[in-house]
Amino acid sequence: MGSREERHQHHDLVPLAALISREMRSEKMEKPTVRYGYAAQSRKGEDYFMMKTDCQRNSGHQSSSFSVFAIFDGHNGNAAAVYSRDNLLNHILSAIPRGLGREEWLQALPRALVAGFVKTDKEFQRKGQTSGTTATFVIVDRWTVTVASVGDSRCILDTQGGAVSVLTVDHRLEENEEERERVAASGGEVGRLSILGGAEIGPLRCWPGGLCLSRSIGDMDVGEFIVPIPYVKQVKLSNAGGRLIIASDGIWDAVSSEMAAKSCRGLPAELASRQVVKEALRTRGLRDDTTCIVVDIIPPDTAMPPPSPPRIVEELFEEGSAMLAERLGNEESGGSSTTGLFMCAVCQVDLGASEGISVHAGSIFSTSSKPWQGPFLCADCRNKKDAMEGKRPSGVKVT
Repeated sequence: MGSREERHQHHDLVPLAALISREMRSEKMEKPTVRYGYAAQSRKGEDYFMMKTDCQRNSGHQSSSFSVFAIFDGHNGNAAAVYSRDNLLNHILSAIPRGLGREEWLQALPRALVAGFVKTDKEFQRKGQTSGTTATFVIVDRWTVTVASVGDSRCILDTQGGAVSVLTVDHRLEENEEERERVAASGGEVGRLSILGGAEIGPLRCWPGGLCLSRSIGDMDVGEFIVPIPYVKQVKLSNAGGRLIIASDGIWDAVSSEMAAKSCRGLPAELASRQVVKEALRTRGLRDDTTCIVVDIIPPDTAMPPPSPPRIVEELFEEGSAMLAERLGNEESGGSSTTGLFMCAVCQVDLGASEGISVHAGSIFSTSSKPWQGPFLCADCRNKKDAMEGKRPSGVKVT
């Protein structure tokens, strides 16, 4: 008769066509609706944003669609914010191998986000402009939310059951002791602005340059220890969904995460974004560019009550290290590209077998990495990595 396990396995066999049909029905039922709204009040004209809901993991396959929402808060001009808005997404996607299934694609995202941020910074700095920008970049793929950020624009998740989760980390020197220590160890000087008589005023800044942030895109005149390597967090929501509030510091300097969430509960996304901006202006006035995006991730059948209260089901990934080797990890395959050559993990250029430099080179005493393994960097990206880690002076000087 066979064992109980064998009989069970035989009973569970399903024809392939039926399995595919079942998966397609399940995907249609499980995919949430994404609704969003945007509001802003401009003072300096340096805030820019992105809202794109028609992205596809596999071109031509609507079922592989995902959404992107981002805010770029520029400083010292708007050039870095505009460049990041126009190029960051493509740089991220170019760092993800082709032909991955959805789960593999989601697992590849954190590393691709790091590579995309660093490449965007590197390419913008080549333009020789001194502008810089924060970046808070959010990818929504069904119930999975992935957030990458540098600077002090923030993304929060309101599950509307009273719980508010912050999905970013502020990279302000005043508030982030770990970042202060990293910048100082890499060759920067952290201190307040000195005025006549020796008095110190204002927030902690990094010198040279006087930037209040420890991470950004651009800012070629303040030293490359101000890094573009993002904090990344990936979470999976319950099928009750939730609300994302993404905003520049013009909002967060005026209201707390809890206040922002509470002020707009019960409103549709577009009205909610306006209400958050209104609340910030009521509290502090228009002292900075004030930008807010609200994204609602809604169960597909809104007429049915959710089977469970809104919540984060699982924290899939979280990492904020500023060390590129730690963020790019190890690669057993050696980092080969589609052309059969090696490929730079950051800028995606093909390399000859003798040209690639392991991201782990120089870490031969580390027990957690092998410097002869990939991923590999081109010489230019290796120089940038060394500069970000304080192993050589910043290669860019502005006079």
